Amino acid sequence: MMICAALMAFLLASPAAAREIGADALDALPQVDIVLLGEVHDNPLHHANQARAVAAIAPAALVFEMLLPEQVKRLPKDMADAARVDAAIGWTERGWPDFALYRPIFAAAPKARVYGADVPQRDVRRAAMDGAAAVMAGFGLDKALPEGVQDQRETELWAAHCFAMPKGAMAGMVQVQRLRDAALARAAIRALRETGGPVAVILGAEHARTDWGVPALIRAEAPALTVLSVGQVEGSDGPQDGPQPFDLWIATDGVAGRDDPCAAFGATAG
Repeated sequence: MMICAALMAFLLASPAAAREIGADALDALPQVDIVLLGEVHDNPLHHANQARAVAAIAPAALVFEMLLPEQVKRLPKDMADAARVDAAIGWTERGWPDFALYRPIFAAAPKARVYGADVPQRDVRRAAMDGAAAVMAGFGLDKALPEGVQDQRETELWAAHCFAMPKGAMAGMVQVQRLRDAALARAAIRALRETGGPVAVILGAEHARTDWGVPALIRAEAPALTVLSVGQVEGSDGPQDGPQPFDLWIATDGVAGRDDPCAAFGATAG
């Protein structure tokens, strides 16, 4: 079994094995310990694909980036009424898209144990000021990133915030991103150890990156585990065209009528 697990880990970690798939491939994903299902948060098609994958995986545990551990304790046993669930846990209050988009994911694995992997705002603020290692131990958080990687991550975050924030603020935001990745990796490993797996993790696509996201942290922390990252990207032109930083990825349409994400920053996406 150890040889098989090691071989699977090698194959999944190999860039040559990474490839684009269609949604039908979600019905027969490789059998691994932890599957990361990345999303663009407000894209309904992404959540439908996640629900499809979860139904096929039949996970023993579901880990959600969107939930704090304390919210999980307040989840109603009956998840059929999305508005009732939203009210019980304060989902919309925390800024996530309509819970109705996510409800089919829960319904696809009704017996799965649910884990929350979100980070409280007080910890987010502390990570931005003092570094992720001041909040959480392990996962290499006490080690500085290589200079090139640090610069790349700061630049990508700056672009994601429409270049409207001071570039100097991005170093703190990289620390926050590292903390969130580590929290997700920790929750996934814990879920596997407590339930025996498999584990499905619902998270933003940026956290599912194999180069520096949650998959890389899990593989470094627990190399015997097998991990599969499935990302979802929008469109087939521009930066979405070509290889993606996931083991497998799906290209989908974007959301029609979506507001300009840069408007809140007083900028434009163009």
